[in-house]
Amino acid sequence: MSKYDPLRDYLLKQRYEEFILNFREIEEIIGDRLPDTAASSNWWANLNDAYHVQREAWRDTGYNAYYVAPDRVKFKKIDP
Repeated sequence: MSKYDPLRDYLLKQRYEEFILNFREIEEIIGDRLPDTAASSNWWANLNDAYHVQREAWRDTGYNAYYVAPDRVKFKKIDP
């Protein structure tokens, strides 16, 4: 079980093609603070070349994540 499973569960319930959450909202969803490194676009990268447990939370739900400085993330449905 990952600490990001609650984020995955939240995203599974969404019907929006695209929406934005701020870090505080994400922290409320996961019940924990995001690491300091989350304030970097690399942390939210959607690349498949390395395993990142947080990335699996949104990729498994059909979303990509995009960091929007300074503390927001856009989730956008992956085109089929």
